Amino acid sequence: MGKNQQGYIIEFVQMGTAVKVSAIDPVTNIEVSTVGSVHHSERHMTNVAVRKLEYRIAKEREAGRLKPRS
Repeated sequence: MGKNQQGYIIEFVQMGTAVKVSAIDPVTNIEVSTVGSVHHSERHMTNVAVRKLEYRIAKEREAGRLKPRS
């Protein structure tokens, strides 16, 4: 588990030939996960998870469930 440049927590769990990547925003406590092949690079899988997390955060803000960032 580690943090990326945006401050999100990224976790990798390998399950056979697949890897589950979780991305957590410690500010909003929103978590998303994605599953991919172990043949994909860590950077690629991190980018996919972060894009999914940022999409989810934006949707929560649009719906009024989160305060806009200052």
